[in-house]
Amino acid sequence: MRPGPQNLITDVAGLKVGNADDPKLKSGVTVLTADKPFTASVHVMGGAPGTRETDLLAPDRLVSEIDAIVLSGGSAFGLAAADGVAGALRDAGRGFEAAGHRVPIVPAAILFDLAAGGETGWSANPYLELGRAAFAAADHDFALGSVGAGTGATTATLKGGLGSASAMLSSGIGVGALVAANPVGDVIHGDGPGFWAAPFEEAAEFGGRPVTGPAGQPRTKLGPGTATTIAIVATDAALDKAACHRVAVTAHDGIARAIVPSHTPFDGDLVFAAATGVRPAPSPPDLLEIGHWAAVCLARAIARAVFLARPASGDVKPCWSDLHRN
Repeated sequence: MRPGPQNLITDVAGLKVGNADDPKLKSGVTVLTADKPFTASVHVMGGAPGTRETDLLAPDRLVSEIDAIVLSGGSAFGLAAADGVAGALRDAGRGFEAAGHRVPIVPAAILFDLAAGGETGWSANPYLELGRAAFAAADHDFALGSVGAGTGATTATLKGGLGSASAMLSSGIGVGALVAANPVGDVIHGDGPGFWAAPFEEAAEFGGRPVTGPAGQPRTKLGPGTATTIAIVATDAALDKAACHRVAVTAHDGIARAIVPSHTPFDGDLVFAAATGVRPAPSPPDLLEIGHWAAVCLARAIARAVFLARPASGDVKPCWSDLHRN
């Protein structure tokens, strides 16, 4: 296994990602899309999720493909970002055909960042336009850290962020992960600087700091409405919704490897799994590998999100780079 050329989820053939954010709001939106509809499913393990159109991703539901996935800050207000993306897709002639109409299918998940120090006294919900802007920005290259849905993210002790990572398997199959890391728990071991995800690191992508010594008591930012880690894993292999669901279940191991504690009653942790179908359907052993490496990529992406976070005016938590510069 090796990371893809960009070490981003867009190393998976057929995918694009766009970010939009507002520094005054200290929040933003991230959109994953493709040039044509793709297969997807989802698995939720957190106790406090906020979602849109996730029920139709179950293997027994009618719609077999979707047009985009939205990750957004803003708590429930952030679900409006999917309306902006759906509107942009409709303008482009995209969507599920129903009675002569095009209806874009845009599942979404949100995290709580309203306490990140931004200005939240808006008169009109800003997330609809942020969704449109993120979709318009979708490309194969995109920024990580304090951008998009990760703009206002925090962990128990540090600023969170947006992260991504990829893996190219020996079979030629591509796997990647994209995450907005905003957990109740912590991503560093003890007082740091090493990350819980250190055993899975590739080429010092999050500092190359080893994990040493006892971890001690897990640290949290306990309280309702403060958290959630929302993620997408993807492959270019042809998977049906049932196989995507199995990959999403397996990928949750990546959250547990990178965040302690994870999947708490206060988190809305969920993982979408997407498949572009550029490559043929995998064999059962290949499907096992896709799930395993999706989990590894997700663990790496979470650590990269925090490693690449950058300070901004009004921050309520320090950045890893503020405390652990080389």
